[in-house]
Amino acid sequence: MSDLTERDPFDTFADWMAEAERSEPNDPNAMALATADAHGVPSVRMVLLKGVDPRGFVFYTNTESRKGEQLLANTNAALCFHWKTLKRQIRVEGAVETVTDAEADAYFDSRPRDSRIGAWASQQSRPMEGRWELEKRVAQFAAKFAIGHVPRPPHWTGFRIVPRRIEFWQDRPFRLHERILFTREVMAGQPPGGWTTDRLFP
Repeated sequence: MSDLTERDPFDTFADWMAEAERSEPNDPNAMALATADAHGVPSVRMVLLKGVDPRGFVFYTNTESRKGEQLLANTNAALCFHWKTLKRQIRVEGAVETVTDAEADAYFDSRPRDSRIGAWASQQSRPMEGRWELEKRVAQFAAKFAIGHVPRPPHWTGFRIVPRRIEFWQDRPFRLHERILFTREVMAGQPPGGWTTDRLFP
């Protein structure tokens, strides 16, 4: 491994993601998203990364879903990327913020039409009587929007994880793995501070 301590962590992330896109058979942008509710009870699920830049890591969801409610109630979250073919993982911890309406609109409009209809039809995370109930709602919204523009639902947006910690992990023989940790201060309404770098025992 090259000396990651000399590089910006977002540059290293971009390089590792590019390698994963070449080597992973499915969804190299898949990441485990860990959230907690207002009482600190944790929950984790897989989501897809849809954008990354020096501001943070972006994904989109229904804000009325369980994860959406947790992200709004407890604005701290964690991500984990794991690429089995590369024997690498990246862990991210940070503050949660919503993306702008313009960002959410632009991404929503880029989705296939059927996915946009689905965002209206699915009452995500809530019980349903059977598959027919979902199919009925899909048909209702398909008829409602006919062949016209499908706008973004008010309950659908993006979240950005603004990292305080980014850890790069690389498999090594005999479990003597390589771990490089970047940390910085992130305060609401303030630009993030500079990165501090540490090597960690495996």
